[in-house]
Amino acid sequence: MPRNQTVVFTDLHGSTAVFESLGNARATEVVTGFNTEIGRIVQAHRGQVVKTLGDGLLAIFDDALQAIEAAVTIQRDHQQRLSALSDTHRMPVRIGISSGDVEWVQGDCYGDAVNVASRLCDLCGPNQIWINLSTLDAVNGKLSYGCRTLGTIAVRGRVEPCSVFQVEWQSEAATELMTVLGQFDPDQMQSAGDSIGKEIELHWNGHQETFHAFDLPVSIGRVKTNRLVVPDPRVSRTHAQLLWKNGAIVLEDLSSYGTWIRFSDAPSRADILLRRSSSVLYGQGILVLGATFSDSDAPVVRFKVS
Repeated sequence: MPRNQTVVFTDLHGSTAVFESLGNARATEVVTGFNTEIGRIVQAHRGQVVKTLGDGLLAIFDDALQAIEAAVTIQRDHQQRLSALSDTHRMPVRIGISSGDVEWVQGDCYGDAVNVASRLCDLCGPNQIWINLSTLDAVNGKLSYGCRTLGTIAVRGRVEPCSVFQVEWQSEAATELMTVLGQFDPDQMQSAGDSIGKEIELHWNGHQETFHAFDLPVSIGRVKTNRLVVPDPRVSRTHAQLLWKNGAIVLEDLSSYGTWIRFSDAPSRADILLRRSSSVLYGQGILVLGATFSDSDAPVVRFKVS
C-alpha cells in the first residue's frame, strides 16, 4: 500500500568542476564527507536516507515540517563548512521536496512525489530549497520561514503542472515574502501553465533585450555571433546561454572564468558562482561575466524574469 510521505532530494551543485580540479580520489572523499553530514542531519530530524545518488541523496520523512527543517539545517551547516574551505571545494547544495503517495518496493521508493522532488531539485539553484504545494499544505501553517510563490512548472511524465514555492530559509524573520495560504488560487496558477520564466528582460550598458521562452536558446558572449554581445576581454567568446527547460529559464555557464549570479531578494552571501554549470533564473537580479562583484568595472548584465 502506498504511504503519504515527504520526499527530499539533495544535490551537490558543481561537483563536475570539483572532480576536475581535485581529481577523482580526493573529490570522491569530499563528496562522501558532505553526503555523510547531510545524512546525519536527515536522521536527526527523524528522516530516512533511502540511497545516495553520486553527488546527492534521496531521503523520506513521515512529517513534512521535519523534512523542511532538515533541509534548512542542511543548507545552514553546509554553508558554514564551505566557508572554511577553498573554492576548489565549492559545491553548494540544492534541495527539492515533494509530499504525496510513495510506493515502497524492496527497500526503494517510487511514485509521483519522488518524481516531483527529483525535478524540483534539478531545477532549483544552488543554496535553494523548492517545495510543492502538497508539502506547503502538509505543514498546515506551522512553517516559521517565508515562502515565495514561483508559479507552476511542467514535470516530465506528469499531466498536471506543479505549483512550486521557494523556502526563504536565509531570512531569519518572516517578511512580506511569507506565503499565506488562501491568498492565491491554485486552480488559477494551474491554468496559467508554466509561469516560471515566460520571458526574460536583459539590460547591458544601456541596451535592452527581451526574449520569450520560444526565442531560447540565446547565447551571451564577446563575439558578434552571440544574440547578446558583451564586448569585454573578461567575457568568453561564447560565455553563457539561456535555455528553456521544463518550464523554467536556465542560465548555463560555458566560460573559462565563470558567471556570478545575485538575486535581488537574496543577501549578498547567497551569491552563486557558475563554472560550467547551470542555475534557474527567477525574479530579477544581476549577472557578472568573467569577474566578481568586487570588481568596480565588471561586465554586468541585469535580468528580470516575468
